[in-house]
Amino acid sequence: MNKITVGVNGYGVIGKRVADAVLLQPDMELVGVSDIVTDWRIQSVAGKLPLFASTDQAREAMVQAGLPVAGSLDDLLSQADVIVDTTPKRVAAENLPRYRQAGVKFVLQGGESHETTGHSFVAQANYESALGRDLTRVVSCNTTSIVRVLGALQNANLLAKARGVLIRRATDPWESHLGGIMNTMVPEQKIPSHQGPDAQTVLPDLDVVTIAAKGAHTQTHNHYWTLQLTRAASREEVLAALRAAPRIAFIRMADGLVALNSTIELMNDLGRPRGDMWEVAVWEDLVTVQGDEAYLTYQVDNEAIVVPETIDAIRALTEAAPNAEASMSMTDTSLGMRQDLLTQAMSASANDRPAPATVTRNT
Repeated sequence: MNKITVGVNGYGVIGKRVADAVLLQPDMELVGVSDIVTDWRIQSVAGKLPLFASTDQAREAMVQAGLPVAGSLDDLLSQADVIVDTTPKRVAAENLPRYRQAGVKFVLQGGESHETTGHSFVAQANYESALGRDLTRVVSCNTTSIVRVLGALQNANLLAKARGVLIRRATDPWESHLGGIMNTMVPEQKIPSHQGPDAQTVLPDLDVVTIAAKGAHTQTHNHYWTLQLTRAASREEVLAALRAAPRIAFIRMADGLVALNSTIELMNDLGRPRGDMWEVAVWEDLVTVQGDEAYLTYQVDNEAIVVPETIDAIRALTEAAPNAEASMSMTDTSLGMRQDLLTQAMSASANDRPAPATVTRNT
């Protein structure tokens, strides 16, 4: 089987995670990563991954810094079937002519607008519509979570409309020394905030309004939803719809997972790379249903949630998997994704535990 050759342009928060995920896929080959920096962010992979320079100026700086440069971005494009562009907002849009000229397929991230690609992607919702396309855009972390959770209820014919409040992190953890906020919260300057309309680029029939604010923390986002159901339903029906959907995992206050930091600590204890949580973590014991209304809250790992979607987008563009189920199964298995973050961990530990020794008594 010929593997899909993948290049990553932009080895930052998302790019390095995508590169690692590509390395885990049985049907993909990472041919290199490209960037413009010369500091610890790229030095950490020097000699481990083929390193390319995104600009002539960057190549000169990398050589002067003693980094082993395999070539230019154009050289990387010549080796790749698909380029994943994880460069900062609006930089990717400027790269489009270069990708098109090289004849390479490419995946952008949610920092770019829907209009840039004409297609926005969340695997469980619209994988098939991306099959064979030259380009797509994986929506943002918050939008991905909205499509996963609200889409699950929509698929179960339970959701009439959704109104949500999103508490966003102030900045990425590694950039905490550069900016962010303290001792305040900053409302987004428009209602609806951009996440709801963005979700509608994937689920056009979704009746959703979002209100967002930036909080004084750096790890993960937190969503609160009031849901109008299509009919009076039971709590178990809502939970069953969420359980039936991929990439949603339950957590519980009763297990001590009472805050955003405790869930991140759990990810570290589970041995997740970089403490990543690719799933949407829904507090199961907080899901409440009253007649035809439901209420829930969940946590979103802004550094990780789009990684599996990006892997599936690569397969969709190259038609390497015929449908979402086939691609997502490969992706989720390779990453070790779960439907219950703690119970499954406990079950795995029990299965790995050696059987108790048999004691023979003398009679």
